[in-house]
Amino acid sequence: MSRMNLAAGAISEQSARSRLIVALDLPSADAAARMAEKLHGHVGMFKVGFELFSAEGPVLPRYLAARGEGVFLDLKFHDIPNTVLAAAREAAHLGVRMFNVHASGGIKMMEAARDGAKEAASAGKRPLVLAVTVLTSLTSDDLRRIGLEGTPEEAVVRLAKLAQTAGLDGVVASAREARAIRRACRPDFVIVTPGIRPASSQAQDQARVSTPADAIGAGADYLVVGRPITGAHDPAAAADIIVAEMEQAFHQPPIQMARYE
Repeated sequence: MSRMNLAAGAISEQSARSRLIVALDLPSADAAARMAEKLHGHVGMFKVGFELFSAEGPVLPRYLAARGEGVFLDLKFHDIPNTVLAAAREAAHLGVRMFNVHASGGIKMMEAARDGAKEAASAGKRPLVLAVTVLTSLTSDDLRRIGLEGTPEEAVVRLAKLAQTAGLDGVVASAREARAIRRACRPDFVIVTPGIRPASSQAQDQARVSTPADAIGAGADYLVVGRPITGAHDPAAAADIIVAEMEQAFHQPPIQMARYE
């Protein structure tokens, strides 16, 4: 179901829930598995990133996928095309629903990631392949220091359009840039938004954060939430509160979109 269809009306609590991704940024596979058990049925997907994968390898994503949980493998592949093709193929074999690469690796690398996912698709539906545009921890000053021209929004849109040209399914981007991506890319281009914090939460180490309602209103398809859920006294209840906010936002009138270029 596309974002435009979601905004247009028929959104149930379950479909809003399916678009909430919890970041399992925890120190061990055991701790992450226990958290996933607490959140089973309350969220749509779990993100496994560098910390857990470095500590435990593919054990956790394979375990979660075998239990029928959705997995977003957040390893941000960035290497020569042949290496990324092989890594993408192995990620798809794990049974994950999404994985990502750095758009700054270039169009050939992104095409290799797409091709690697397709090669592994014979056993089932291939995962979504997403491009990381600009990390949500980076400010305009950070971009200037590493030699990227323009504002974060300009850099994000430039990289999102490159990812679309490479045939990727979407991008990982801050909600602050989601509206601009919607104007620049096709309507079914997926936007996964990290840096989500309920209004009562602190930004912590994220420089560009948004509330769930703001992110959905700007055009995000999936929201990634970590510590506001995993650090809560009752993680399931915290997730339910965010899902309720998401559902309310999906029922608001759709954002007005300019033509897609």
